Amino acid sequence: MELIRSYFPDLTDTQINQLEMLYPLYLEWNSQINVISRKDIDELYLRHVLHSLAIARFHHFSPGSRILDIGTGGGFPGIPLAIYFPECEFTLCDSIAKKIKVVDAVSEALGLTNVQTYVGRVEKIDAKFDFIVSRAVAPLTELVDWTKNKISRDKKNSITNGWICLKGGDLVEEASNTGKDFQLIPLQTWFKEDFFETKRIVYVKVTR
Repeated sequence: MELIRSYFPDLTDTQINQLEMLYPLYLEWNSQINVISRKDIDELYLRHVLHSLAIARFHHFSPGSRILDIGTGGGFPGIPLAIYFPECEFTLCDSIAKKIKVVDAVSEALGLTNVQTYVGRVEKIDAKFDFIVSRAVAPLTELVDWTKNKISRDKKNSITNGWICLKGGDLVEEASNTGKDFQLIPLQTWFKEDFFETKRIVYVKVTR
C-alpha cells in the first residue's frame, strides 16, 4: 500500500481503506478460485493494483462517465478504477462465471455501489459506454471489432471516447491495424519499477 500511496497521495481515507482490504480479500478468494497466479498474489499491489491505476494516471474520468472492463478476470483493472473514481459507473465483464463471482464478492465487501457485472460475451451487452478498458485480453483489432458499437458518441471527457488498454510489448503494428488514431504511452512515464519496463497503455480513439 505504501507504493500505491506514494504515487496517489490524493487518496481519501475511504479509498485507502478499500485498497487495504484488497489483499486479504483476494488472498482468501484465490485459495478457492484461482483468479491471480500464485506467484503474483504477494505482489498484488504492484502487479495488479498499481498496473490497473496506470489508466488513472493517463486520464481522469469525468464524473458520470460509464466504463466497460472487458475480460476483467478477478476485477482488474475495473475494481481499482472503481475505487479511484467513485463518481463513475463501471461494468465488469467476463465470460467465466466463477471469476465474476469473485468480483461480486469483492465489490460487496468493499461497499462499491458503482460496479455492476456481466457474465458472457461482451457482444451481448446492450449498453453504451464512454470508454472501454482491458488488461492483456486480446489483440486490439478483436477488441475494437467486438465493441465498436458499444462506445457512445456523446463526449463528456477531455479526451475522445474510445479504448484504453493495458498491454505489453511492441504494439505499433497491432494498434495500426485497428485503422484508428491511437497513442502508445510507456507506463514508466509514471512508474519507475522494473515491472513496468515493457508495459504500455494503448489509447484508441473511436471514429466519429
